[in-house]
Order: sequence, then C-alpha cells, then structure tokens
Amino acid sequence: MNPRGWALAAAAVLALPAQASHCGEGLAQRVQGGGLTVAFSTQPLAIKVGQHFELVGVLCPAPGLPMPGTLRVDADMPAHRHGMNYRASTELRADGSFSSRGLLLHMPGRWRFIFDIGSTRLTQDLSVE
Repeated sequence: MNPRGWALAAAAVLALPAQASHCGEGLAQRVQGGGLTVAFSTQPLAIKVGQHFELVGVLCPAPGLPMPGTLRVDADMPAHRHGMNYRASTELRADGSFSSRGLLLHMPGRWRFIFDIGSTRLTQDLSVE
C-alpha cells in the first residue's frame, strides 16, 4: 500500500469510537472476550506467505471498563507448536487504536493471531495459502 493508502487506513481507525457496541465498524475481523473487543484488518487484506504485513485496528473495553494500557500482538501455528520468526512491534494509542508492524507468516497453513491485553488473551484463527 502506498503512503497515502496507509494514511487513509490510519485515519479511518482513528475516527472509530472506542465503544464495544460499534467497535471497529468497517474493519474486517473482530474477536471478543473478557469484556474486550478487538476489531482489526490486515494491510494488505490478503496475507501472502513470506511477506510482511501490518494489523490496524481498535481495542474497545466494555462500557464502564478502563482502556487497557498494553497490547501485544503475535501469531503462531498451534498444530506445529511454533510461532513467527519475527517479533511484531505494536503501538497502542490512548484512544484504543493500534497498529502492529513486522508480522510475517513464513509457511502456509492454519495460523492464529494472539492478542495479549493485560491479563486477557484473545485469539483469532486464520488460514494462509
């Protein structure tokens, strides 16, 4: 994606309200648990084996819960019992929007995104060809 495209995607995420009821409208995926919702999309949308990609999204606590101060994003292959060969860097902003860069899935198969948010872990399965 060109710099203008990244800027537009980031602006869309930043414009999202940090409320669980309409958390991350317009983002491709969502995972919920422990009073938290994570809505996110990959950039690019189609993940290719062996190519870096980014996650952009928003973290939304349930009404009355505080915004968590930490978010770690990772991915692994449960069937193979290994993770990525790269460590992603994640920036969580005060409004709950985030970007995670440096993700790379090095082989095809079933992967799982892992979102560690304080003491809560949420996961989302995906298949990469």
